[in-house]
Amino acid sequence: MNFNGFKKEGINFLKELEMNNTKVWFENNRHIWEEHILRPNVAFVEEMGETLEMLVPTIKAKPKVSGSLFKIYRDTRFSKDKTPMKDKIGILFWQGQAHRMQSSSYYLFYDVNQYFIATGIRTFKPPLLKAYRKYIQNKTNARNLHNILEDIKKKGYQLPEPKYKRLPQGFDKDNEYAYLSKYNAIFGFQTYKLDETFYSEKIIDKAFNVFQDMDSLREWLYELTLTVED
Repeated sequence: MNFNGFKKEGINFLKELEMNNTKVWFENNRHIWEEHILRPNVAFVEEMGETLEMLVPTIKAKPKVSGSLFKIYRDTRFSKDKTPMKDKIGILFWQGQAHRMQSSSYYLFYDVNQYFIATGIRTFKPPLLKAYRKYIQNKTNARNLHNILEDIKKKGYQLPEPKYKRLPQGFDKDNEYAYLSKYNAIFGFQTYKLDETFYSEKIIDKAFNVFQDMDSLREWLYELTLTVED
């Protein structure tokens, strides 16, 4: 399946969904979602996955829902937003044997206003958070992460805000890298307004360049995930 850009019809569908966020409406219009969102997303995963193999031969690109594609249905049991359908489309490529959301990843999200290209891990669940804090107690690991994040910022990308205000137990405020322990996610990202690149095959090259710019972060996080205890 050839990828030639994401579809304006898909964005129009998401705009309609914002005003008609019910399962009945979605099922009545599922054919539009399948044609103008699902099909382009599958094609993107296939082509982007092959391209990313140049950076990471073991990258996982699975062009299916619950693989590289996220479900359109929202799990309202764990969300403050109780609308049944998601109005943001997510695509993920990951490395390693851990759950995809706890793996070092490249990802792209889009909605009716913008798209978001990122590298990293968006949330550390308790086992990964525990491993992360232990990992950065090694000064070399902490220094390497600090330098990577500084480089990402110099390239013009953004970082998440720290989750915690206080240092966790075991971290000294006089340690220059102790601030890293306040994070519960590490990723670099940039957001872009929907543009002609997004609607063309050029988005492959643009996303690849962003991923490549932050590949040292992907590698650092992959090494971290190998230390997580079952």
